[in-house]
Order: sequence, then C-alpha cells, then structure tokens
Amino acid sequence: MTNRHTYCVIMAGGVGSRFWPMSRSAYPKQFLDFLGLGRTLLQQTYDRFLPICPKENILVVTNANYAALVKEQLPDLAPEQILAEPSRRNTAPCVAYANHVIQQRDPEALIIVAPSDHLVMKEDAFQETIGLALHQAATTDSLVTLGIMPNRPDTGYGYIQFSNEGSTHHPRVKSVKAFTEKPDHDTAVRFIESGDFLWNAGIFIWSLASIRKSFNVHLPEMEALFASGKSKFGTPDEVGFVASVYDSCESVSIDYGIMEKADNVYTVVSEFGWSDLGTWGSLYTHLPKDAHENATIGNAVKLYDCARNVVHAHDDRLMVLQGLEDYIVVSTKEALLVVRKQDEQQIKRFVLDLTAESGDRYV
Repeated sequence: MTNRHTYCVIMAGGVGSRFWPMSRSAYPKQFLDFLGLGRTLLQQTYDRFLPICPKENILVVTNANYAALVKEQLPDLAPEQILAEPSRRNTAPCVAYANHVIQQRDPEALIIVAPSDHLVMKEDAFQETIGLALHQAATTDSLVTLGIMPNRPDTGYGYIQFSNEGSTHHPRVKSVKAFTEKPDHDTAVRFIESGDFLWNAGIFIWSLASIRKSFNVHLPEMEALFASGKSKFGTPDEVGFVASVYDSCESVSIDYGIMEKADNVYTVVSEFGWSDLGTWGSLYTHLPKDAHENATIGNAVKLYDCARNVVHAHDDRLMVLQGLEDYIVVSTKEALLVVRKQDEQQIKRFVLDLTAESGDRYV
C-alpha cells in the first residue's frame, strides 16, 4: 500500500490537560504509554502509518518545547521531519506549515493529517479505510475526513452529517452536508436516530493541490504568509522564517477555517475501534475489565468491593482501594487524583486552580 507520493502529518503539539495528573504541560499525553503496551500514543501513531507511507514521508508537527521529546521517542526521524511550532496557533497554521514543507519535496503529494494521541484498535480496518480516502483524494478535487459510526449519543465529539445523494467510487464514501460542534444530549440522540450522522475523527486526507487551493479560498492571508517564505523551506532559514510569521497567523482550527466552509468535502464511513482518548472515561471504555467492570493499569493494584472504576498507577506503588464505585483514581510520583467519573470534566478546572495557586509546579 505504501506510495512514494503519500505523506503523513502527525500533529503532536497538544497539552492534554484532561488527562492530568499523568499528562502534564512538560510531558503531555501523546508522549505517555496510557495502555501499558510499551509504546506511547505518539509511537503507536507512527507505527500505524509505516505500512501506509515511506517513513521518510512522515512529518511530526509539534511545539518547539516538545521537539526533543519527539526525537527521543521516534529516533528514526531525521531533523527535517520534525516541524517545531514556535507558539500554539491551533491546527490550521500547523497544516499550512506542513503543506509548504511538503511542497518543496513533492508537489504531487497526497497527505494524511492525523492527531498523535488517538486510539485505533483495528489496524487492518484502519488501513483499508485510509486506502478508500486516498483513492478519493487522488482521483478528485476533494477534502476527505474520516467519520466514525457512532454507537451512543456522545456529547464529547463533533458530528458530521453526510448525504446519500451523489455518486462516489465506493458506497462508504459520502458527501458531507454539515459539521456540528459538540451537541447537547438531546441533539446527540436525534443525530443517532437519524442515521446520517458520524463522529468527526479529526483525521484528514487530501492532495497537496486541493488543500492549498482551499487555503487560498478560505484562509488566503495565512496561505500568503507561508507562501512568502517559499525559498526558505527545506533550508537553514526555515526555522527563523516560521518564527517570524507564526504569531501573525490567525489562531483557527482546520475544521472551522476550511472544512466547515468548503463545498468539496467527503467522509468515509469508518469502523476501526477508534477513540480520541479525550478523557479518562473514554480510556476506560477501551481497557480490559475485571468481573466487577474495574479497569486497572499498574502492577500492584488491589481492589476490594469496588466496581466500574478506572485505576491508573503510573509506578509500582502498591494501591489498595475499598468500596469505590464509578471513580477515576490516578497515582503518579507527585500527585494523586480521585474524582467521580461523572465529574471528570472538572479536571480542567482543577488544573486551572493549581496553575493559579502554584504556577507550573504540579501541572
């Protein structure tokens, strides 16, 4: 399946505050082994794309503070494959930066853009789905996103509404009618019942020509900023140029800046055991569980009269719990978190409070 014109851009600049206290600003979740598999989320993402594109065509876009971590975890990457962002400006500048790096190498490129911290349980199904998306992107002027078949009215995901009208090369490739941000519960229930909504996985596939054309139409100022440094990309002047223009870029997501505005968007109906691992609760659904539905990671966790908990012991410290139901318990060297699963959205508030009180000591 590997094609020399296929590139993968892995976005690895996020902070992952909802996974505190494991995920911290100096060492966010993409660099952690959440599942106890011996490979971090970033490493698993890299591994996932090796059968799809040549390893020299994999680029990782990350915050400059994390460039050394990326190199440490992915030692096969050459320095020019790690694109260091000088500041956080959301995902559209990240994509624009990668576009212009790839333009210097291969104007005929097909590009997959994927987050570094998602979970995929069915690798074969994932590769088959990417193949459908690449075919659509290679043969038409289109922007393709992967839409996950929903199995519950989840309010934590964005949704894609698709249309069965119009003809594509495969019945699972659908034209997109609309994107909807995270809905309330009643709206999510209606979406599921309608049968024409999918979860937005945030994984994109397009040709370099199509995405640059879309930037010219929908984010022309950003495109012009990067295009002004055409002669700098792939040279020692690239880092200085990017530093000089990044703060001038609008802070906007690729979803809002382009996908929601373009009229040539398609989705591939997908089922490959996906989770965006946005919260401890989402991790819980993918972990093996004992007879009482407890999910544990750690070598020395003992549970008594406990049910439906997710327990993560980062080190080998003995953890003994009794009488807990529906809790998140996370132990690290420097912090202990105990919070009800239903209240996990509070974790972001805890992090903000800790930052206000103690700076970055604990976050």
